[in-house]
Amino acid sequence: MSGHARDRRSRTSRGAAVVHAAAAVLAATALAATAVRGVDQPAAAVSFGLLVAVGETVRVRLPGSNHPVGPLAVSAALGYALLGEIGGSRAGHGVLQVVAVTVAATLLGMLPHLHRGPPPGADRYVRRLLTVAFAAACFQPLHAVVDATGPSGPLHVLLMITVLGLSAGCDAVVGAVLASARHGWAFAPQLRDRLRAVFGVVPALAATGAVLALAVGGLGLRALPLCWGPLLLVQFALRRYAHVRATYRQTIASLARATEVAGCTPHGHARRVAALSRAMARELRLAEPELTVLEYAALMHDIGQLSLVDPLAGGATEQLEESERRRIALLGGAVVRQTGVPAEVALVVERQADPWREQPLTARVVRVANAYEELAAAQHSASGPLRVLERMRLGGAQEYDPRVVEALARVVADGNTDPVASSFG
Repeated sequence: MSGHARDRRSRTSRGAAVVHAAAAVLAATALAATAVRGVDQPAAAVSFGLLVAVGETVRVRLPGSNHPVGPLAVSAALGYALLGEIGGSRAGHGVLQVVAVTVAATLLGMLPHLHRGPPPGADRYVRRLLTVAFAAACFQPLHAVVDATGPSGPLHVLLMITVLGLSAGCDAVVGAVLASARHGWAFAPQLRDRLRAVFGVVPALAATGAVLALAVGGLGLRALPLCWGPLLLVQFALRRYAHVRATYRQTIASLARATEVAGCTPHGHARRVAALSRAMARELRLAEPELTVLEYAALMHDIGQLSLVDPLAGGATEQLEESERRRIALLGGAVVRQTGVPAEVALVVERQADPWREQPLTARVVRVANAYEELAAAQHSASGPLRVLERMRLGGAQEYDPRVVEALARVVADGNTDPVASSFG
C-alpha cells in the first residue's frame, strides 16, 4: 500500500472514531443522568424499552447487507422519541431518557445473540442512537411549545412529520459519514444513495414509529399490545422478502460459478472481477443502483463462454479477435436475459467487446477489471500488477477508458476492494 493510501486510510479511520466517540459520550451521559435523576413515567419507559429489545432480538439480515438489522427496534425507539402524550396526559420524559432507554433496551436485545460472538456492525447502532437522539431533541422541546399554545391537533401531526423528515436526513448524513470514513469512499455518492433510501423502507419505519406514538398518546400504553401484532407481521414479511432476495443473489452467484465448474474460467475469477469492479466504481462515484447492476454483470460477464466447443486457455478473452469477443459477449447477454435480472445487466454483458467510447460506464469498468484480472494472472512476479497497469495505460486510448484505468490504479495502490462483493460465493 502506498504512503498516500495509508494517509487516506488513517484519516478516514479517525473520522469513524470521532463519530463513535460522540455516540459513546452521549450514551454514557444519558445513562448517568437517568440513573441519578430517576426514570420518569417508568411504565412507558419499560413498555417501549421491551419493544426495542424484542425488535433487536428478532432482527433480520437484508439482501446485500453484511450485518443484520432490527427494523422493529428502530420503529419503537422513534416512537418513544416522538411520544408527547400518554393517554391524553403530557409525557414527562426528556431527550436523555429517550437515549438511555434506547441504549439499555438495545443491549438487552443483544444478549440472546452474544453466544455467537461479539456483535458486528457497530456503525448501525451508532446511526440508530444518533438518529433517535436527533429526533427526540427536535420533537420534545417543540412539542412542549405546541402543547402550551393550545390544542395541538394538526400542528402536532405536522410537527411529527417534519421531525421524521429531518431525522431521515440525519440518518442519511451519519450513514454517509461512517461509510466514507470506514471504507474511504467518496462522501457525496454515499449521501445521495442514502437520501434515495428515504423514499424506500425509511418512510415505513418512520411511519410505524409515528403510529406507535399517536396510538399511545390517544389510548395510553394499552395501545402498544394492539400495535405489536401488525408490527410482527411486518417483520415476518420483511424476513420473507430477505429470503427471496438472498435466493436470487445465490442464483446469480451459482450462474457465475458455472463457467468455473465447466473449466472455462479460473476458480474465483468472476468474484475477483466483481470485487474489483465495485471498488473501481466507488472511486468513480457511481450510485448504489449502478453498483448493483455492475456487480451482477461482472459476476456473469463470462457466461457466454459456455457456448464454446473448446474452452479458451485460462478463460482469457482479451487476446481474442474483436469479432470473437463480440460473439461471446452477445451469447452471454442472451443467457443473462433469461435469468430475470434487470435488462441493464444483460446490456453491460453484451457491450463488453464494443469500443470503449460506445460503452456505458458500467461496461467500461467491467472490461477494465476483467482485463486486469486476466493479464495479472499471467504475471508471476511481484512487479506483475505494475507492469499490467503500465500496459493498460499505454493502450488506454485505444482499448480502455483512461479514467477507468486510473480508478483501477488507485484501487490497486490502496490494496482495497469493496467488501460487499464478498457476500457472493
